Amino acid sequence: MDEEILQDFLVEASELVDQLNEQLVDLEHSPTDADLLNAVFRGFHTVKGGAGFLGITPLIEVCHRAENVFDKIRNGDVSYDALAADVILRAFDVISDSIERLNDGERELPANNPQLLVDLDALTKGNAAPVVEAPKQESSLQLAEGVDPDGDMTDEEFEALLNQRDSGGASDNSSENTGLSLAEGVDPDGDMTDEEFEALLNQRDSASNDNVADSSTSKLALPEGVDPDGDMTDDEFEALLNQRDSESSEKTQPKVEAVSAPVASNPSTPPAPKPAASSTPKTPPAKAAPKNNTESTVRVDTKRLDEIMNLVGELVLVRNRLLTLRGADQDLEDISNAVGNLDHVTTDLQASVMKTRMQPVKKVFGRFPRVVRDLARKLGKEIDLELQGEDTDLDKNLVEALADPLVHLVRNSVDHGVEMPDDRVASGKPKNGTVILAAQQEGDHILLSITDDGKGMDPDMLRRKAVEKGMMDEISANQLDDKSAFELILSAGFSTAETISDISGRGVGMDVVKNMITKLNGSIDIHSVLGKGTEISIRVPLTLAILPTLMVSFSEDSYAIPLTSVQEIFDFDSSKTNKIDGQMMVRLRERSIPLYFLSEWLSPQTVKEDYRGDKVIIVSVGNQRAGLVVEQVNGQEEVVIKPLGVGLKHVDGYAGATITGNGNIALILDLPGVVQRFQ
Repeated sequence: MDEEILQDFLVEASELVDQLNEQLVDLEHSPTDADLLNAVFRGFHTVKGGAGFLGITPLIEVCHRAENVFDKIRNGDVSYDALAADVILRAFDVISDSIERLNDGERELPANNPQLLVDLDALTKGNAAPVVEAPKQESSLQLAEGVDPDGDMTDEEFEALLNQRDSGGASDNSSENTGLSLAEGVDPDGDMTDEEFEALLNQRDSASNDNVADSSTSKLALPEGVDPDGDMTDDEFEALLNQRDSESSEKTQPKVEAVSAPVASNPSTPPAPKPAASSTPKTPPAKAAPKNNTESTVRVDTKRLDEIMNLVGELVLVRNRLLTLRGADQDLEDISNAVGNLDHVTTDLQASVMKTRMQPVKKVFGRFPRVVRDLARKLGKEIDLELQGEDTDLDKNLVEALADPLVHLVRNSVDHGVEMPDDRVASGKPKNGTVILAAQQEGDHILLSITDDGKGMDPDMLRRKAVEKGMMDEISANQLDDKSAFELILSAGFSTAETISDISGRGVGMDVVKNMITKLNGSIDIHSVLGKGTEISIRVPLTLAILPTLMVSFSEDSYAIPLTSVQEIFDFDSSKTNKIDGQMMVRLRERSIPLYFLSEWLSPQTVKEDYRGDKVIIVSVGNQRAGLVVEQVNGQEEVVIKPLGVGLKHVDGYAGATITGNGNIALILDLPGVVQRFQ
């Protein structure tokens, strides 16, 4: 297939799959919505058309049947109920998986599950069969006596099971000959040579083909000139494999009409030589490239491209102006005006280029109707999902990075937050629970929130759980305010679930969410009212490519601290500090905050005893605050993040590097890593 056409198809198909994911769930709530039905029908039809042009048969089969079902639904011949939705969503999962496989580099898709095709055909006829697993093929294989069915199987037991399987495929009159026997002189408990293993393979093949040929014909003859006692070359081994495969296929395969040269029908005739290319050792089919969730394309409005082109033209004009003014005797005012114009154009160009990277958060939100629908059905709950602020734009990299944390938080709201329908009715609530997923822009940040009207969290129970799990003593737990108690759920290994299920209960997940959000220079805030519900808010910067920073320095070395984490700055005053358990603390508005002297880490060769004149920068790291003591604060600066080299990539405390306005290199500090180093 043409690779360029395939990539165009995948871009369009991926967008259609995202739309269908949301439309199919909406359709379950509005099964008679004609516009929605037509949109879903067109989606399946478009994917089928592209797959048909490229000859992707498994995709064509599913799309065609799904298209037929919705054609019947549009005409009123079939109703779209919960059972029909289950079948259609299974078909959608196959389509989505196929698109993902193609995106990952696979070019041969596996055959479809026959049961799915049968269920889709049944829907077309108006028979909404319940969702069942594909029928498992009955097997007559029996484990040998004394073998633990749940334990590990030895090589001998596995070989016996293989022999039993092969004997089951042979005709009844040869069943007594299907057991494989080792060649004379071979130690059954010792290592097997290549020749002995090949002989055993030949023996097994001959046993399975007794119904079509005498077993004596299955013995493979070594190619002419090959020493049976010597080492076999790759070409000789390949020829032997080809001989075995051709004999086996001639004996067992039904006759088909070949479009290539006919195969000789006489079994005794040597197989036709294969092309030269097959003389090299066979290699398994190429595995798909490692899964990469990062999309390589992005759609950009042509108006934005036109705006960028105009700004680039302005930039060229300013460059020409500066080249003209390069002479030493030019008026400084003209140079200043030209530089000011350059600053204006580059700022606008930077903003325009950043807009091309922005995508609506709907790209993330679109997957959640299906997530909530499937999980609520599995748990026996009735939950409505509301999406707000879907048109809010944020950086493409953030869209992709936020997907997994949001999935976990939404699943938690459905599983832990919203009660069972009977419990909700008993407490005076509507039978249907509500989960609200919202996004809005606040300055240079995006605020995402997940709100449910469930049972809320009990801070006393959280304190008690922390003590039971040994995370803190009872006195420390009782001193926690409600907000700090809620933040306990972000700790590793902390769980309030009484039982472990395949959905939750292991205490793994919320700590990962916290770490991922912190790496994005974001923060998490939790608010809950017992019996009313819970709201979890995530605040992240608009973009990760250009970072507003606070520049600090030690002697001649400059460092950048992400400005989004900076809370306030004040002069260091030793009279307001004290030590608690060996950790220097500063008292700030009735709250003790740990102090970390960056010079001890960044300039260890400098022995410093007097910190008068230094500055304390209060930063937020996740859900805690810390004070960083620096020598000098140089002001704010927007920097372009450059990744560190391979050798420094995994060094704690550094997020990257940048080039400052004076041409020097400044390292960007990773605040979670900095705090971890000091702790």
